[in-house]
Amino acid sequence: MQTHSLKKHRVNRRYSETSASAISDFSAAPGLISELVYSENQPGLTQLLLLPLLQQLGTQSRWQLWLTPPHKLSRNWLRDAGLPLNKVMQVPPTEAITTVEAMIKALQTGNYSVVLGWISEEISVSERCRLQQAARSGQALGLIMCPDRANCAPSRPLNGLKIHSTLYH
Repeated sequence: MQTHSLKKHRVNRRYSETSASAISDFSAAPGLISELVYSENQPGLTQLLLLPLLQQLGTQSRWQLWLTPPHKLSRNWLRDAGLPLNKVMQVPPTEAITTVEAMIKALQTGNYSVVLGWISEEISVSERCRLQQAARSGQALGLIMCPDRANCAPSRPLNGLKIHSTLYH
């Protein structure tokens, strides 16, 4: 049992060293836009992938901006996740500006190490190009958070033809 624990610790340590190296390489990069498709049915998997990145970026002097997450962030969750309370800003959705436009403006400022935007609709090629240019300009990471609609279980049955058969009843 103890050997298993040591092996697990070595793997985690190697993973954290590798991820820290990758993040420090990113901080020297000119900017990046990436898309994370997440399952609303498995939020733990998204946290497992996203939190190490956000924790590492939290060591930078710049802020983290969360645009229109589906749920309000709680201070307790941020603290428990190891994210800096004094460097995380959440902006709720507004009707005045789209999430893509807000991401572009935020990325261009250079004030944020990462800008997360929850976007449920497909974005155009031109919007993606503008996001990439803004990320390069602000030397920041833009994360487009997209729900995986294909694998979500519907909350109610879909409309369709119902065939009643005495063979199955």
